[in-house]
Amino acid sequence: MMSADTVVAALGSPVVTTSTSLIYFSSASGYTKRFVEKLGVEAARIPLHARDPELLATEPYVLVLPTYGGEKGERSILPQVIRFLNNEDNRNLLHGVIGAGNTNFGTTYCLAADKISAKCSVPVLYRFELMGTSEDVAHVRQGLEEFWKQQSPSRP
Repeated sequence: MMSADTVVAALGSPVVTTSTSLIYFSSASGYTKRFVEKLGVEAARIPLHARDPELLATEPYVLVLPTYGGEKGERSILPQVIRFLNNEDNRNLLHGVIGAGNTNFGTTYCLAADKISAKCSVPVLYRFELMGTSEDVAHVRQGLEEFWKQQSPSRP
């Protein structure tokens, strides 16, 4: 699923580069990972553990991420995603966001996607609940194809 190369950055720390157009974060529960796998497209996962090599995007991408923090929305964006987006190159290549959430959390449903959209000035392209339905998978797959055609007409 992941197409990436491990390199050693100038400071000696390992970095995994990826040219995929879909990057996602999934916790140990794996809900978001399962959704992305159902899409059947190449994707790269933001590392779960701080000891894992840093992920560096080399091409424009859409970010898929869940929301955490419950009803109050505190810590809705996990530190791994913040660390990833704190890298200016990663932030500059972000073109859109897709949110996963739980409607039981009411107003904080997909709040992480909304926050990143506002902070990085990119659109929220879609929202789905938990692992998504087969309809969500179809909508996202088709929506991503249309989105990338609009972004760059010469893109396959």
